[in-house]
Amino acid sequence: MNHHENKVRALGLCSGGLDSILAAVVLRNQGIAVEWITFETPFFSAEKARRASERFHIPLIVENITRPYLEMLRDPPCGYGQHMNPCMDCHALMFRLAGRVLEDRGMDFLFSGEVLGQRPMSQTRSSLRYVEKHSGCRQVIVRPLSARLLEETLPEKNGLVNRGLLLGLSGRSRKPQISMARAWGIVDYPAPAGGCLLTEKVYSLRLKDLFDHRTDCTENALHLLKYGRHIRLSADVKIIVGRTLQDNTAILSHRDPLQDMVLKTVNIPGPVVLIPSEAGNDDIRLAASICAGYTKALDDVPVAVDAVSPEDVSSFQVIPIRPESVQSMLIG
Repeated sequence: MNHHENKVRALGLCSGGLDSILAAVVLRNQGIAVEWITFETPFFSAEKARRASERFHIPLIVENITRPYLEMLRDPPCGYGQHMNPCMDCHALMFRLAGRVLEDRGMDFLFSGEVLGQRPMSQTRSSLRYVEKHSGCRQVIVRPLSARLLEETLPEKNGLVNRGLLLGLSGRSRKPQISMARAWGIVDYPAPAGGCLLTEKVYSLRLKDLFDHRTDCTENALHLLKYGRHIRLSADVKIIVGRTLQDNTAILSHRDPLQDMVLKTVNIPGPVVLIPSEAGNDDIRLAASICAGYTKALDDVPVAVDAVSPEDVSSFQVIPIRPESVQSMLIG
């Protein structure tokens, strides 16, 4: 055991939600020094965890884990949930990475805000065990909110944690947590929202399409899946058409200036269209016609479209192709 001012030190996985907060407070109330770690990828952000860290004065480590996450996500051993969400392998990966930080910093054990039976897939007794086994941290994961209903862990056996002061919550009701929060004066916490894009249908369909057509995915490509309409012109070429001004801005902010091409109508308001790969002239011309089709231009009047590539700008005169004609090419 590491005596850091003679205190037991615990590292918690933090989503920033109420359960994460309560788990940390339960341990802190018995004199344990708690810190948090949270992970971010294009699929979920560390925003809530950052807010909780500031609010409750709990130190927070933030790690971007996009690379290892993508490796797992392409072929999760446990498969996906309803969409592209690999919840159990995601949790195992997070605990594995947290375990390395735990060791590096000489801390005593890991904890999380998981509640037995709260989520039908990822928080059953067997899935909690799966996560422990595949994270390589089996002996050192404490779940303070449900600990009394789970097997005694090593930190409890060794007296680092007082099991009698841990809780025995289970099931889907949030009422016990809400009344505990009230009793402890915890008022400022986010609603229990998923916050993970992999549980969303449209995003998942676009991600699957990206995986099917690209062996490598940049972070920008993953961020771009959140915005606009995605239209596949061919096996090699997909275009992204902005729907709103915010979309257009976001699409431009995530483009790769070294290889993406941007199309824009010249004399008439229209969307930004991004071609995130090499495209031949026919594909560029088709994309320009689709771009013109989302404007108020008349059906049979040529529209000027500029195509800005990393090397140069070329201009096209195209006849608009209306959105209904490309409906079948939409992804998600």
